[in-house]
Amino acid sequence: METIYNFSAGPAMLPKEVLQQAHDEMLDWHGSGMSVMEMSHRGKEFMSIAENAQQDLRELVNIPQHYKILFLQGGASSQFAMVPMNLLRGKTKADYVNTGQWSAKAIEEARRYCTVNVAASSAEIGFIYIPGQNQWHLDPEAAYLHYTSNETIDGVEFQWIPESRDNIPLVVDMSSDILSRPLDITRFGLIYAGAQKNLGPAGLVLVIVREDLLGTPLPGTPTLFDYQVHARNNSMYNTPPTYAIYITGLVFKWLKRQGGLAAMEKINLAKADLLYRSIDSTDFYHCPVAKADRSRMNVPFTLKNPALDDEFLKQAEMNGLLQLKGHRSVGGMRASIYNAMPLKGVEKLVAFMNAFADRYA
Repeated sequence: METIYNFSAGPAMLPKEVLQQAHDEMLDWHGSGMSVMEMSHRGKEFMSIAENAQQDLRELVNIPQHYKILFLQGGASSQFAMVPMNLLRGKTKADYVNTGQWSAKAIEEARRYCTVNVAASSAEIGFIYIPGQNQWHLDPEAAYLHYTSNETIDGVEFQWIPESRDNIPLVVDMSSDILSRPLDITRFGLIYAGAQKNLGPAGLVLVIVREDLLGTPLPGTPTLFDYQVHARNNSMYNTPPTYAIYITGLVFKWLKRQGGLAAMEKINLAKADLLYRSIDSTDFYHCPVAKADRSRMNVPFTLKNPALDDEFLKQAEMNGLLQLKGHRSVGGMRASIYNAMPLKGVEKLVAFMNAFADRYA
């Protein structure tokens, strides 16, 4: 059977070894007689799964003990509201950087709760670059500074961590590039990430938050939107997305077996470099993103002749290369090459792209 490579932006492919282990354990987890989907979230079996997942994540990222790890529901979009609800802490303003469609959504939601200062934006020319921090205009009265490290739709990614000032917490939506490279957690007040791109299946959102930022939500904040409630209850205040936590925990162990985040960064750099070099080597394909800000995870590109788009996708699928159609708001193509995408998958894609260009140039 031909190997299939899934370039979906999310829900995205998972490591084959993880899926195989989940398959093997589906009906009977470690002799318990139960599937993980059937377990009580407060039973000793699932509690051990959740504790191991949390410990493996701490080891992978070197997360200090004064940061809480929360496994929550609602996806990253729920955090667009939870962040201002919890981090305004008596202030009425927040700084946001607008570098793509997901940061724009975060800004729109935050405006329900506070005055948003858009400190920098690349919207005027279509989100194809990241403004340098010397161009940002920060509000000294802001409660926090928020940015999106990787824009899944637009294909721009921060290759640097912004500097916050005056001890203002730095907040980041890291949904589509978390665990793709080493990370200095101490630079951040809060990190959140939807699982369905680089961590696990849809339905789980990971939050890593510094303890001193907990405990002063906006008046009227729903109980389930209060980070402190989840921290005090070890993410078990309500029934968490148990199976998604289980799969994500398997991904953490897989990452450790690969050599950790430094090893993953080398692989991700190799994949991205190979694909971008192929795109840039011909005028048949084009990537609009500024080279310094190109995403290692999501690679958008267009064909010189858009009339060939459907034929490209048809032939790609015939060659076992799936989900390459670009987002409906952008068009063209998009290859998402998260941690789980092996180098062989990118090599196969590049070989197909080169052959297609030779045939239709």
